[in-house]
Amino acid sequence: MPRSLASFALALATGLLLAESNAAELRVDAEIPAGNIVVERIEGDRVELRQDLRDTEGWWFYWHFRVRGAAGRTLTFRFTNGNPIGVRGPALSNDAGQTWRWLGAESVRDASFRHSFGPDENDVRFCFAMPYVEANLRAFLARHAKNPCLRAETLCVTKKGRPVERLHLGKLDGSPKHRVFVTCRHHACEMMASWALEGLMESVLDDAEHGRWLRENVEFLVVPFVDKDGVEQGDQGKNRKPHDHNRDYLGASIYPSVAAIRELVPTWSQGLLDLALDLHCPWIRGGGSGPGSNEQIVLVGGPGAETWARQQALGKVLQEVQRGPLVYDPKHNIPHGVGWNTGAEPRSCSRWAATLPGTHTAVTVELPYANAGGKPVTAESARAFGHDLARAIARYVGGR
Repeated sequence: MPRSLASFALALATGLLLAESNAAELRVDAEIPAGNIVVERIEGDRVELRQDLRDTEGWWFYWHFRVRGAAGRTLTFRFTNGNPIGVRGPALSNDAGQTWRWLGAESVRDASFRHSFGPDENDVRFCFAMPYVEANLRAFLARHAKNPCLRAETLCVTKKGRPVERLHLGKLDGSPKHRVFVTCRHHACEMMASWALEGLMESVLDDAEHGRWLRENVEFLVVPFVDKDGVEQGDQGKNRKPHDHNRDYLGASIYPSVAAIRELVPTWSQGLLDLALDLHCPWIRGGGSGPGSNEQIVLVGGPGAETWARQQALGKVLQEVQRGPLVYDPKHNIPHGVGWNTGAEPRSCSRWAATLPGTHTAVTVELPYANAGGKPVTAESARAFGHDLARAIARYVGGR
């Protein structure tokens, strides 16, 4: 064989081997905290996958996966079960989930998105939004470990053996004048609400004037992960069969965390619960500017004129004190009996809390996953909204 032909054959063979090696090294998996994906096939630079619905009734949109061995390549990820990509595209982390950014809507086409991996991007994570898991909470607790106005305990242990955190913040010595109960992640996938909760807790503990007032007058009881197993396993959580955690407050509770909440809160509050907040995220997209929009911050109304009046009063205070980039407007609140807000029985956390003797106000707050009134929802902007919530709580309960 002529030398030039032999060289060409060797180069071709080497190229094929390298291509095969690169293809073999490409890995797409969900073996990470809160991971969720089913990979159907990988062909060249195209990955077909779908969200894992597990025990979910119907369709939902949460997914979170890791890509390794793709450095220097451009890959297209196509979802095969509907379009579960949000309005700002996927969230991306190239530092093993420490920080996140939106990839952007321009990366998306129908139910697929494309990403060009840098030469050093050997471990990249993509998610429907920006994950918040136990490790994030542990980091928060470590930052405030020496603060005497924060105490971490265990509410209960889940069916899978995980501890469910129970936090007390604010005035922990003596008898507080006010008590506020806050919950999050009744639906495991609703992670952006956790960033807001972290901001709220930061605000209670910091040196701002409202934070000092809260520490002197209010005890907060916080359950940051009601569905702890679902959060860590990467479950949808919403519409879990036979019912999800936020439909477990009527009759005998089937989830240990809900049962523990129902036992603890009436005793802890001593019949004087000023405010109960349950933090959520809504549907994937849409809704315009009408009541209950999925791209606006929304308070969910409960039944009864007095209940609605108190919830609206809280919303008015929040509108007046807000400073963060995510703007709340009470016109987006959804009254009971409007749209999807029609539940007749007190099956949810906020509806249950409203039935407790001595409860003044109980409400669900919906923070969009990605877009709130045209502004991007990020870990930072959601935390800022949490600070706004803390300012509103100080004025609202302080004015009673």
